[in-house]
Amino acid sequence: MVMRIDCKGLYYRKQNKIIRNAAEEGETEFILDNANGQRYIGSGIEKKIKITVNGVPGNDLAMFMNGPTIIVNANAQDGVANTMNAGEVIVHGSAGDVIGYGMRGGKLYVKGDVGYRAGIHAKEYKKQIPVIIAGGVAGDFCGEYMAGGILVLLGLNRGEGVPIAGNYLGTGMHGGVIYIRGEVDEYTLGAEVSVLQLDSKDMKVLTKHLKEYCEHFELDLDEIMSEPFVKLQPISSRPYGSLYAY
Repeated sequence: MVMRIDCKGLYYRKQNKIIRNAAEEGETEFILDNANGQRYIGSGIEKKIKITVNGVPGNDLAMFMNGPTIIVNANAQDGVANTMNAGEVIVHGSAGDVIGYGMRGGKLYVKGDVGYRAGIHAKEYKKQIPVIIAGGVAGDFCGEYMAGGILVLLGLNRGEGVPIAGNYLGTGMHGGVIYIRGEVDEYTLGAEVSVLQLDSKDMKVLTKHLKEYCEHFELDLDEIMSEPFVKLQPISSRPYGSLYAY
């Protein structure tokens, strides 16, 4: 059974209350039609439900989420997967700024571009590793202060001369890894990261996640993997240690 909700003119608190109450009563699948900026969709939900959003959700989609799958058939706004713990978010468009802020687990797949500070403060713990893949380009400060996780930029369909990421890429990064399809100009990097070649372990991890990404968006994995990747990793796990007295 699928619950269909017409979100036109529906206040976000009422919409989210309907979803939460129905999920508590056993509903497992929701379709939100005419979404137009309603915030916090899926936030804090810990059940294995599926939410399909037809329209543009508001900020903090999937914030604190712990299990659901959310599919967005349009663009998404800022703060997608903010501090998300588990689950999956699939955006069939572009997304705004600070996606994956403090993300602790789960997967965030964006078909198009992402804004500033994608993956900021992402972190991992043991086997709980967040994964963020953007098919387009990213704005400035991508991967800022990353403490863990996997962030992938593919740069698909970008115009000639358009960089795959803005300036200060990986600034303050002290954990995790960023995979870049193609080359990256070192002058755009933060001082805390270095550019390395991928080894066999990297290729295995990257292929695994890109296979799933391509299945969601009906893309050709072989075509994507035909271009070389580089990886960015932090030089130090404590880049600002010298600033403290202890």
